[in-house]
Amino acid sequence: MLARKGIIPEEYLITRLAEDNNQPTYRTKPRKARFVAKNGACNVAHKNIREQGRFLQDVFTTLVDLKWHHTLLIFSMSFICSWMLFAMAWWLIAFAHGDLEPKEEPFVPCVTSIHSFTSAFLFSIEVQVTIGFGGRMVTEECPQAITVLIVQNISGLIINAVMLGCIFMKTAQANRRAETIIFSKHAVIACRNGKYCLMFRVGDLRKSMIISASIKMQIIKKAVTAEGEVVPLSQIDILAENQVGTNSIFLVSPLIISHTIDKNSPLYEVSASELHSLDLEVVAILEGVVETTGITTQARTSYLPDEILWGYRFVPIVSEEDGRYSVDYSKFGNAVKVSTPLCSAQDLDIKRTSHLPQWVSQNGCVKKHKYNNNNNVVNNSEMYEEHAVLFASAESLDL
Repeated sequence: MLARKGIIPEEYLITRLAEDNNQPTYRTKPRKARFVAKNGACNVAHKNIREQGRFLQDVFTTLVDLKWHHTLLIFSMSFICSWMLFAMAWWLIAFAHGDLEPKEEPFVPCVTSIHSFTSAFLFSIEVQVTIGFGGRMVTEECPQAITVLIVQNISGLIINAVMLGCIFMKTAQANRRAETIIFSKHAVIACRNGKYCLMFRVGDLRKSMIISASIKMQIIKKAVTAEGEVVPLSQIDILAENQVGTNSIFLVSPLIISHTIDKNSPLYEVSASELHSLDLEVVAILEGVVETTGITTQARTSYLPDEILWGYRFVPIVSEEDGRYSVDYSKFGNAVKVSTPLCSAQDLDIKRTSHLPQWVSQNGCVKKHKYNNNNNVVNNSEMYEEHAVLFASAESLDL
């Protein structure tokens, strides 16, 4: 307006930018690279391998590890190349014996009805796959033809055994069975029996069981030794517990696997506010024997700090219906928020062992009765878990 009236020249005016610098800007937080993907694949790239010949020393495993289109290409080319190789041998035998030229009737060829390389190729296919159409056959005229016949039959059996075994192993790989073993998308941290527990849910969609199933948990994080050595991927085993009390599980219905956060746990000093800033990864590994095939299988998953929900608990999904137990997999990963302190397990233990009010039990839960100022019991049949005072000081309460 002042510029329009000519009081202040336009060159001295400060124009407002289209983008207000006072507006908050949001940047996408770079996501930490996973050591184990959610589907169980290991996110590790092997580079600069100098001794590539070691893979050829175990050809069968190398063929099984190849992708399907590479395996099918090698499968087809192995047969075609063997047919072509022995077709050349049959053509050379016929050429050396003079079978390719027209002869009179008393002449006995090494192989009947071979007049060109095409007919030799067809005869090679008939010999190796034992078709035997009847138009071509080996005679007793040439011993070298009998030798080639024996060598081709043995070579064909070896190729059939190796390639068919490779195809069978690829279709019956252990990781195929792991596709029907599912883990919850998130892990949760909540109180169980007065202690923090890191929990996740695992289930098997098939009716056929996993025999001798066991569960193992690890924490992957960067560690520094006392000498200053940096270990980029330190694997720390943590105790995995379930309702049975050991790492062996009976996976008939989905189970909640838990890890008690105590003094021996790497998460003992971690609070809710510090959890998402940690640089770690919780890896869960389930291993067992497939009941139908007897092959050992392994299912894996991992949880980053932003996939661990503090103060949540999984909802029940097993119910009894018509005399049998029913599992509702639509609620498999559902969790509900529960009242949970936000301090670390270490702080929780310290404050619980300090001077507690008489109406607070040692595990942090309110008793069924409480006391008044005169130290007399006040009758009350309710459990005050919703409003429990977990610490001795109200100022240190962090809920």
